[in-house]
Amino acid sequence: MSQDLRSPQRQLIECQMAHADLDALIDQAVMAPLPLDELMLRRLKKRRLALRDQMAQLQWMIDPKEPA
Repeated sequence: MSQDLRSPQRQLIECQMAHADLDALIDQAVMAPLPLDELMLRRLKKRRLALRDQMAQLQWMIDPKEPA
């Protein structure tokens, strides 16, 4: 069993950087004279969404909300 020993804060930063990179890549692909094929664009967007979900989970691990 492989366990990730990186801190949640570091993982969050890495996910944020990867999300920003994907965001820029998607924006460039959409604006390009010859855009990427639809399948590739959907895969990039799906990966970006997965990163967003992972960032939310890491953020919750770092700062869980206390019930009122």
